[in-house]
Amino acid sequence: MKGKRIFFGLFFLLIGLAQGLVFAQPQNIKQETPSSFEGFRMEDAVINVANTVGKAVVSISTEYTTKVKAGRRFYFNQPFGESPFGGGDSFRRFFDDFLGEMPDREYKQMGLGSGVIINPDGYILTNEHVISEADKITVTLPDGREFKGEIKGRDARSDLAIIKINARNLPAVTLGDSDTLKIGQWVVAIGNPFGFALQNPEPTVTVGVISALHRTLGRAMPRDKDYNDLIQTDAAINPGNSGGALVNLKGEVVGINVAIFSTSGGYQGVGFAIPANNANRIILRLIEGKKVLYGWLGVTVQDLNENLAKYFGLADKNGVLVAKVLEDGPAKKAGIKESDVIKQLDNKPLNNVRELLSAVAKSEIGSKVKVAVVREKKELTLEVEIGERPQGIEESSTETGEAKTTNWRGLEVGELNSENIQRFRIEDKKGVVVVNIEPNSPADEAGLIPGEVILEINKQPIKDTSDYEKITRGLKGDCLIRTGRGYFIIKESE
Repeated sequence: MKGKRIFFGLFFLLIGLAQGLVFAQPQNIKQETPSSFEGFRMEDAVINVANTVGKAVVSISTEYTTKVKAGRRFYFNQPFGESPFGGGDSFRRFFDDFLGEMPDREYKQMGLGSGVIINPDGYILTNEHVISEADKITVTLPDGREFKGEIKGRDARSDLAIIKINARNLPAVTLGDSDTLKIGQWVVAIGNPFGFALQNPEPTVTVGVISALHRTLGRAMPRDKDYNDLIQTDAAINPGNSGGALVNLKGEVVGINVAIFSTSGGYQGVGFAIPANNANRIILRLIEGKKVLYGWLGVTVQDLNENLAKYFGLADKNGVLVAKVLEDGPAKKAGIKESDVIKQLDNKPLNNVRELLSAVAKSEIGSKVKVAVVREKKELTLEVEIGERPQGIEESSTETGEAKTTNWRGLEVGELNSENIQRFRIEDKKGVVVVNIEPNSPADEAGLIPGEVILEINKQPIKDTSDYEKITRGLKGDCLIRTGRGYFIIKESE
């Protein structure tokens, strides 16, 4: 009996010791559970960003006038002939004479966006497309106060603008270093989506991560916008968020929300922001109302693919292929030619078009840079004086003549006559236009599309269909095609 008591005593003692070891270590458990950032738990960091940066994110409503051309009157037109009242044209003239011509009508339309206060004296950074064509701008602060907004500066290419309100001692954001961003890093999007519907001046806060960097939207967006270096995030961005802030967990604005990619018009997990460093470079000029200047080479360029790299005898796809050299441009004066592959700019390697465009745009106007190119498998270095990017480069079409088509490797082409020029909105002066492409043909697989203007085949210039037929007759092997869009390899039919 005594032995049993000793046994049970030792048993319960061991259980007690085990429980004591488990519950005596709450500090170790607590240190492992929360994800933290500079002393803040994740939740606390987001709350801190919302409470601080949120006070400097405003709602921007715009009013602008749209003119609508006068429409046709309704004349009881029938599907099989005259009006039931007879008269046809005379009937129409009777109504026009009696009622007079319908005037063009003007409509007031509203727009909505966001902005961030970057200076306590009322300077606000937003997207240029938010205030574009605005007749009236109203800025609503998170505390409900409303002010009239005045445009101080705008730049369509970067899609950034500065507006000013008559207020002082406002909370302002700090712009962070967007070059240090990493994929997977937590960010907070703050803006005013659906502001009128929500009837609340306080901004909306959403959380996500940096999904990708250096994204290019290209043809998905307007032609006057340069969306070649964007931050991609899955933080929810909706209509009305444009011009709002993308913020890191330190509370620094690292991007200005600019666009969403959506099939429905709403949030689908893919949003884009302009890097803060890109904005920082031009903010002072915008505040002063000065024109933002961009460097310019005067070339049309494209990225290399495996087929093009192989054709030009390159070891890899790094570099930028010159598809067109514009007349009287800096590149033309420096001796750069079509089919040159630009490998370096001022001894800095270039991997793709985005890197070249970014480097040239940031170059000082009038500065001289060394451009390393590969031409006919030989390396050479040319000195180019950076020019100022023109507002618009006009190239008119003058070639006319009878439409004439031919077929080669699935291509059907025609002359640059007035009909084709109007049909495909062509601006090239010479060449032949692709009017049709046979499905699954070598031309189709190469990526050519109707409306392209073929300028060269195997580096031989094409002025018209006569040149085209002479050059393509009897061609064998893979062929290098240059169009207004760039270079393509059309393989020989098997």
